[in-house]
Amino acid sequence: MIKKIILLVIITSFSSKSFSQIDVTVSGMVKERETQAIIPYANVILKLANTNVFVTGTATNEEGRFTIENIASGNYILEVSVIGFNTEKQSLFVGELSKFLDVKTILLTENITSLNEVLVTTEQEEVSAKMDKKTYSLKDNISQSGGSVLQAMQNLPSVTIQEGKVQLRGNDKVTVLIDGKQTAITGFGNQNGLDNIPASAIEKIEIINNPSSKYDANGNAGIINIIYKKNKVQGFNGKVGFTGGLGSLWERRTNLPDIRPQYTMTPKINPSLALNYRKNKVNVFFQGDYLYTETLNKNEFVKRVYDDGTIINRQTKRNRDTQFITLKSGLDWTFDEQNTLTVSALYGGEIIIDNGDEPFVDENNERIYLWRFLEDEVKTTIMATANYQHKFKEAGRLLNIGFNYTFHREDEKYFFENIRPTFTGLDSFKLLSDEQVYDFNVDYVRPLKYGKFETGIKLRKRNIPINMQFFQGQNSPIDAGAGGWAEYKEIIPALYGNYSFENETVEAEMGLRMEYVDLNYLVNPDHNTYKSDGYNYTEPFPNMRFAYKFNENNKISVFYNRRVDRPNEVDIRIFPKYDDAELIKVGNPALRPQFTNLIELGYKTSWEKGSLYGALYHRFAHGTITRISSTNGTSNIIYAIFQNVGKSYNSGLEMIFEQDVTDWYSLNLNGNIYRNQIDAFTVLNLYPSPNTFSANTQKATSGNLKLNNTLKLSKKVDAQMSAVYLAPDIMPQGKIDSRFSLDLGIKKSIQKGKGELFLNATDLLNTMTVKTDIFGQGFKYTSSNYAETQVIRLGYSYKF
Repeated sequence: MIKKIILLVIITSFSSKSFSQIDVTVSGMVKERETQAIIPYANVILKLANTNVFVTGTATNEEGRFTIENIASGNYILEVSVIGFNTEKQSLFVGELSKFLDVKTILLTENITSLNEVLVTTEQEEVSAKMDKKTYSLKDNISQSGGSVLQAMQNLPSVTIQEGKVQLRGNDKVTVLIDGKQTAITGFGNQNGLDNIPASAIEKIEIINNPSSKYDANGNAGIINIIYKKNKVQGFNGKVGFTGGLGSLWERRTNLPDIRPQYTMTPKINPSLALNYRKNKVNVFFQGDYLYTETLNKNEFVKRVYDDGTIINRQTKRNRDTQFITLKSGLDWTFDEQNTLTVSALYGGEIIIDNGDEPFVDENNERIYLWRFLEDEVKTTIMATANYQHKFKEAGRLLNIGFNYTFHREDEKYFFENIRPTFTGLDSFKLLSDEQVYDFNVDYVRPLKYGKFETGIKLRKRNIPINMQFFQGQNSPIDAGAGGWAEYKEIIPALYGNYSFENETVEAEMGLRMEYVDLNYLVNPDHNTYKSDGYNYTEPFPNMRFAYKFNENNKISVFYNRRVDRPNEVDIRIFPKYDDAELIKVGNPALRPQFTNLIELGYKTSWEKGSLYGALYHRFAHGTITRISSTNGTSNIIYAIFQNVGKSYNSGLEMIFEQDVTDWYSLNLNGNIYRNQIDAFTVLNLYPSPNTFSANTQKATSGNLKLNNTLKLSKKVDAQMSAVYLAPDIMPQGKIDSRFSLDLGIKKSIQKGKGELFLNATDLLNTMTVKTDIFGQGFKYTSSNYAETQVIRLGYSYKF
């Protein structure tokens, strides 16, 4: 029986294997040694070193320069010849790091001079040659097509989803980028908004575990870079698609008495349109996506036990309607071969309507009271970007200058009904926040004979004025004294440099980012608890990598980097949130950055149709940021407040195995085992009144296993299935139980390859229930959340 179960799990998995070809260019100049005069129209050819077979060739131009493109990894002979000069021959080593190679000047004399080995990149697999990132194409992710980016990520190696947030290797301090930039859609601190970005708009996702110094230092768990689709085909072309689906196909747990029905058979609608026109020096592009969903966003059943013996049961049910539209358009204008200007604009509009019911009952199932709420939230994002790129005459030598402006408005209204046996209270609040961000950057890349050098500067100015108004009803539990205005101000200038080196056996990379941060959080003087606060620092963030290549198929690498997690605005926001009547979340303006160091050892071996990647990592943090839940000793209300709690550790082992078993079947197995620990700590919570909270050392070993495969059923039909197991894990003041899900997808190419149909199901068996145990000061509680995870989708797309 056990063997049958194991076989079933293996067969019900999919492969996210993805390959991307990198165009590699070698450039140089040919001169006469004695006079240093340029030599135009010299012949430059490339031959295989072991067979002397011709590969490709070119000639120098009027300025004596040459470029050779699309070179694969290996050893070559570079020959330069012209009438009247002796032929120059040199060995040429093609590596795997840099997209460009500058061999500098080749001098033709009467003596033959061999140049040293040089660098070029080659085909990149899903685990990069440097082992610093993983790349996944969403066009092959059939089982998640038609959903959100967050849903598309849940089957990727290293990634787990917990309470709607992405974790990398068990850590949720993740920075999310769109096309390499932080935006208000995904947040300028840690992740945000991933569940509302349609996967249909995305080309691929990069997971960067060991970022270099050119990236912002924020996000100690790593970076997720979401890359939008962009067509490069000449003329007018595009793609249109439509996806429909249903979720919450049945009621998994019955409501507590006398509340509104929970959502079932929830509809999902996602039309999309991409247009592109490219001619001569101009490329115009447009991407539009609309996502409408009804979702059982939360359906949590909680049993809370206090130290005095009081038992309270509650259910929190949230029916959510979401409309999200993204429009992205722009223009690429190539003035000439060396200069290009790109301007683009992005609009994001999101409307959220939440209808929530939260009944509280005693141990005899008698209702104590009912808390109802209606959330009406509108988010608007406008982003304008301008990028200028200058290509120097040496291939790969680039200067990029960019400016980005983002405006993000959050208009949130809550209306509450406090239904008690003797009265009904009507309460509400309104929050308005306008975020403005200015980013300016200059980046310079210069290929070298043995690698490349990158440097640049970045300046960010960010300002968020916020206003919160509370409106109290009869016998209101809302704290009106915690309202008013606040303003978040941030200035971050940064300077970085990064150098890489490679020869046949050794790779090395060193970088340093110097970052200055000045953050001020201004609080209105009438706030009943918090005062204005802030911090500033000047800190170095180094990164290093050293690799040794045993041969072309086996490599070992050692990584080190230092990163920071700056508290985001919502982490320090002073206003309590009442969507849960007895679990109040409040920010903390005294919160400080969390600094983290990471050491990693990686090894990769590959063969003709497969590879094995492994990594041992250890991360240790100071000033660990976590949310603390406690009571103030005068009521049953729990207050959850962010705090810096001292030291924490995250250590683990990650393995990725992939194999093309046959022409129609490929296997992928990903496993991650890690140990999380938070040292003992004592903190002072100020809201709503000062109280001290202490906790002992908390640690646990956890992990996840993902068995994947792709089946090519015919020339036009592909199928994917995935099985994901998440082991029990720790969370702030508690633990989360194990979870399991099974996904299935199938697609068929039609209309001579221009059309495509797909059908998929996420959490096919409806098993992804989140169960937690929390141990607080003066209480403990267990919860089971039956939020919607099972969705079936049918979609169609057509390319023209």
